[in-house]
Amino acid sequence: LGMAAPAALQRSVVSPAGRHTASLIFLHGSGDTGQGARAWIKQILNQDMAFQHIKVIYPTAPARPYTPMKGAFSNVWFDRYKICNDCPEHIESIDSMCQGLTDLINDEVKNGIAKSRILIGGFSMGGGMAMHLAFRFHQDLAGVFALSSFLNKDSAVYQALKRNESALPELFQCHGTADDLVLYSWGEETNKMLKSLGVSTSLHTFPNLNHELNRTEIEKLKSWIVKKLPVEAPKAN
Repeated sequence: LGMAAPAALQRSVVSPAGRHTASLIFLHGSGDTGQGARAWIKQILNQDMAFQHIKVIYPTAPARPYTPMKGAFSNVWFDRYKICNDCPEHIESIDSMCQGLTDLINDEVKNGIAKSRILIGGFSMGGGMAMHLAFRFHQDLAGVFALSSFLNKDSAVYQALKRNESALPELFQCHGTADDLVLYSWGEETNKMLKSLGVSTSLHTFPNLNHELNRTEIEKLKSWIVKKLPVEAPKAN
């Protein structure tokens, strides 16, 4: 193809306190970085989101021209024609990033972590990216979470699920009703569409929450993470 392999994504990592048996990939929102998302969560919780057995990985999206910012460079997982739910997806940029994130998943698999022990999700655009990655390319992951996120009305995710026969990862969604950037109704519609296509979903509603994270939401997310990735009993030899 003559194209250089994409450089590995930069990442900020919170190591597990004990034996590493599962991994969590958290994708930041547009214009942020892995370090930024980690610091934001740390500020809300007064400590890192950390686990006994789960490694938490915060990758950083490479900088690229971003159309909603008039083509200015921004750390975004993909481009958008505009921020709305009834315009087409910028599928080329979504698909090329799915490749870079697949490399990240494969790194964990090489480290001995089964895909059924890997969760992926994120905030805003990061959650949208995670839904593409999991429901289109990695249906054997443990689960997906999307915080203040949405999919466009005719998303490639919906097209893929219409043809799908296999079991799908569970989706954990959170959204604030006061969100004025990604409307609550967009998140709700995404949830309904995915549910109708066979995804096991939950949608946690946060009254008065704008386009942001809060402590209750992260605590709920942590409980769900531990439910999906429980501590493994040591194997008897």
